[in-house]
Amino acid sequence: MWRAMFLALGIYCVLMGLEGLVLESASLKEWVTDGPRDLHLEKWMPWSILSAGAIVIIYSFTIPRRAKE
Repeated sequence: MWRAMFLALGIYCVLMGLEGLVLESASLKEWVTDGPRDLHLEKWMPWSILSAGAIVIIYSFTIPRRAKE
């Protein structure tokens, strides 16, 4: 169960990082916030999210080996 949770979290982070590389900005609708709001990511943010997701995915594959010891 822990392996599946960490694997899903890692895949989610990798997808969000890839999406951040493709998109320049995102607009939130008025019903989400008080008014229309644009989100702009710094250039380092998608790469950080992508690498953190990759590390979590690699970590999820080592969980069963450590659980048996």
